Amino acid sequence: MTFTGKNVLITGASRGIGSEIARYLAKQGLKVWINYRSSAAEADSLKKEIEESGFKAAVIGFDASDEEAFVNATKTITDSDGSLDYLVNNAGITNDKLSLRMKIEDFESVIKANLTSTFIGCREALKTMSKNKFGSVVNIASIVGETGNAGQTNYAASKGGMIAMTKSFAAEGATRAIRFNTVTPGFIQTDMTNELKEEIKTYYIDKIPLKRFGKPEEIASAVAFLLSDEASYITGETLKVNGGMLM
Repeated sequence: MTFTGKNVLITGASRGIGSEIARYLAKQGLKVWINYRSSAAEADSLKKEIEESGFKAAVIGFDASDEEAFVNATKTITDSDGSLDYLVNNAGITNDKLSLRMKIEDFESVIKANLTSTFIGCREALKTMSKNKFGSVVNIASIVGETGNAGQTNYAASKGGMIAMTKSFAAEGATRAIRFNTVTPGFIQTDMTNELKEEIKTYYIDKIPLKRFGKPEEIASAVAFLLSDEASYITGETLKVNGGMLM
């Protein structure tokens, strides 16, 4: 896998899928900027792990849904490295409950954390990357954004909106040679899925043709492909990584 650029910012990268994306991209030779909102210790630990493996990393703390903070972070990176070459919008939250019980603040908080943060990131990447007429962005959505899910109206709306928004950014970025794509993970082995009861795990695995949950590194490799030069003619695409649960 080859990369023309030299660095990547990954939001929400201190743990979970985001941390695995950081590890994977660092091994491909990119300097990874590890963003965190509240998990400073985990971000620092990941940076140390990556650097002890012989690769490059930096930590940058900010709330991805805070416009001013994201703008300032982008400036910090470009001042340091001269450019921002790649971006992975991974930061997000859940706040699950049935729609009948969902308050407007429950809905809006998830939209802000997941969708608004992605908009800010894509917009700032488009501005910054336009200077060099080079760049690639991958947004981490979800299978729920394609199927919907009871108890996740807010989350589904945020991820479905992300898929549509990515296509719009792809159309705007194409004339500047900047690509925007989306990855939609299915059920992935994380702390969240590990806490599920065995009968619930069995229920969902029965619905997956490959009969297992995905691994975080399988999301990371998909992200790396879409960012890389090997995907240079792919933009506005939604890559499903769900074991066949949705085809």
